[in-house]
Amino acid sequence: MDENKGGHDHAAAHETPWHRTKRITKRVWHFLWVEDSVASWIANIIVAFLLIKFIVYPVLGAVLGTTYPIVAVVSGSMEHDASFNDWWIDVCAPGGRPLTFADGTSVTPERLYGTFDIDQGAFEAYPFHNGFDKGDLMILYSGQSVRVGDVLVFATAGLSDPVIHRIVDIRQDGQDSPRYYTMGDHNCRQHPFEQGITQQQVLGKAVVRIPWLGWIKIGFVELIQFIRSIIIGR
Repeated sequence: MDENKGGHDHAAAHETPWHRTKRITKRVWHFLWVEDSVASWIANIIVAFLLIKFIVYPVLGAVLGTTYPIVAVVSGSMEHDASFNDWWIDVCAPGGRPLTFADGTSVTPERLYGTFDIDQGAFEAYPFHNGFDKGDLMILYSGQSVRVGDVLVFATAGLSDPVIHRIVDIRQDGQDSPRYYTMGDHNCRQHPFEQGITQQQVLGKAVVRIPWLGWIKIGFVELIQFIRSIIIGR
């Protein structure tokens, strides 16, 4: 037994760097892709995260011309609660209380977008004219060339997540670069942070929607926050 062990140690001591690398690589490969254990599953998740974050994400961003090529929709501000025709004339009633304009008429998407000279025909020609939902995954393209009706993704002070809303107006406002004005399809008004958005704030425009896939990212972030809260709580 001692002779065999000594022989094994002797062989390992004379192992070339190439054979050592090959042996270690085979062990790692077996651990990641063959072994069925909790540790292996965790390692797979970590490897996948690193590959996406440091290889897939930057390459995709370079191709699409944005540092944010993929975003998950984390709010319901672009959701439509009904078919387009029903949504277009649906009365805004947050908390169950119908809203009205100063003249007493009901607040509807038709009236809201009408204040920006956008009618039903124009809106139906816009990208994602039926909106999209929380948990969807959106692929972005460069925001250097956008127009009214595009879905813009932009950063704003005070909010941790980027905003993804529809452009309702573009103005020059005496500036060298245009200023963008947006509104969420599901919202009953325009927020102050949606007025006068600069090109420096723009992260891109949404061009492809993948339903539900964003829940993976949302769930992962919420899990991390939950674990962090437990650790801090202790």
